[in-house]
Amino acid sequence: MFEKLKSRKPKVTFQNFLCRVPASDYIFQKTPYDEQIQSAAKAIQHADQIFIGAGAGLSAAAGLTYSGERFQRNFAEFIDKYGMTDMYSAGFYPFPSEEARWGYWSKHVYVNRIALPALPLYRQLKEIVKDKEYFVLTTNTDHQFYKADFGSEHIFAAQGDYGRIQCMRGCHPRTYDDVEMMKQMNAARKDCLIPSHMVPKCPVCGGPMAMNLRCDDSFVEDEQWHEAEKRFGSFVEQCKSGKTVLLELGIGFNTPVIVRFPFEKLARENKNMTLIRLNLNEAVVPESLGSRAIGINADMKQSVYDLLHALDQ
Repeated sequence: MFEKLKSRKPKVTFQNFLCRVPASDYIFQKTPYDEQIQSAAKAIQHADQIFIGAGAGLSAAAGLTYSGERFQRNFAEFIDKYGMTDMYSAGFYPFPSEEARWGYWSKHVYVNRIALPALPLYRQLKEIVKDKEYFVLTTNTDHQFYKADFGSEHIFAAQGDYGRIQCMRGCHPRTYDDVEMMKQMNAARKDCLIPSHMVPKCPVCGGPMAMNLRCDDSFVEDEQWHEAEKRFGSFVEQCKSGKTVLLELGIGFNTPVIVRFPFEKLARENKNMTLIRLNLNEAVVPESLGSRAIGINADMKQSVYDLLHALDQ
C-alpha cells in the first residue's frame, strides 16, 4: 500500500510516507533516564518545529484503556451477554442485529469519545509544544488532540474518528457527525439494544452505516480527511528545513507503517531531525541515528511530566 519516495521531490501523501530499517539496527539505549529527559528537553528547546506522531499507547497512558477494570466497569452488561473481553476485540464482534451492533457502539463512543474531557496527559503534551510550530499525525480515533486544543488545522487523524459514521459499503465519499445520535442511542439503549427506529441508514443507498474507522478498503476518506492530508504533506516538507523534532508517543508494532517507520525514514534522510520515541517496552531506536535518536523506555505519563518540567527549568 505504501510506495517508496521518489527522488524527484514527489508530493508527500499518506501512502508514500514510509521507512526501511534493518532489525539488527534497533537497540534499547542504555543512557540513564534523567539524561535522556534532559537531552529530549534540549532538542525540543532548540527545535524550529515539532512533528508529533501518536498512537494507542499515548491514550492508554493517559488512562483511556480498552481492557481491565475500566472495560469491566463500563461494559458489564455486554460482558454478561456476549462474553466480551476488551473493547478492541468487541469492535469486531459478530452482532446478531443492527440494534445490537449500534447498542454496543453507542456505549463505546459515549465512553471513549463523548464523556471524557481532555485528559491531563494530552494537556501536558500541548504545554510542551505550545510555543513551537507543530503538527500531529495520529492513529487515535478518540478526539483527545482536538479536546486538548491542538487545533484541527494541526491534526491529521488518519484512521478516522469515533465522532463520524459512514456508509458501510463506502458508496459515497462523505462522513456524518454522530455525536448527538450516539448520545440519544446511549440513553435509549436497553438490554444492550437500541430501538429499531434509531438504527442509522445510508442516505444514498439505504444500506447499513458503520463507524468511520479504517478496518478495510471501505473506509471513507472524505473531503475533510484529504484536506488534513494536504496540511500533513506540507508540514513534512517544512520539517526538512530548520531543526525538527520527531516526537513519537505510544506507537508500537500494530500499525508501524503509519507513524513509526515513516518517522525513522525522515530521521535517516534528514540530518536536521531528531527522533524522540516515548514507549514503554517498545522504545527501541535505530542505533545508526546516533545522538539523533532518543528512546525513552518508561511509563509515558511520567516521562511526559518529567519532560515538561525539564523544559520549565
